Amino acid sequence: MFAMVLLVFFIGIVEIKARISAVKSKEISPKYFRLMQGYEAPEAITRSTRCFNNQFEIPLLFYVACTLYLALNIESKLGLITAWLFVGFRYIHAYIHLTYNHILHRMYTFWFAFISVMVLWVNLVIHQI
Repeated sequence: MFAMVLLVFFIGIVEIKARISAVKSKEISPKYFRLMQGYEAPEAITRSTRCFNNQFEIPLLFYVACTLYLALNIESKLGLITAWLFVGFRYIHAYIHLTYNHILHRMYTFWFAFISVMVLWVNLVIHQI
């Protein structure tokens, strides 16, 4: 889970840098950030903000599943492997999103991560039966 937390902090820093850079270069007014509207945001801001927000959607299922594995003291090789696969795919997804942003590549990594977290949950349920 800590690897995912590090990813969130890293993307947050990228997002802050993009915002500061855009304001310093006068691409956008600081007033934009009051309600996130009124101006056309530069691509770097939109991309980093969306990437940051993505870390609180599907990854929430990952955090809950991992917490349950720990709380219920479940030791599972499949659970460990799929958890690391999920983290790896999320790192790749974030890299794609923040750099060249190819939609198809992003979609594939999203779905691989999604399937990984789904397997993580199915494995959790099976261990509880």
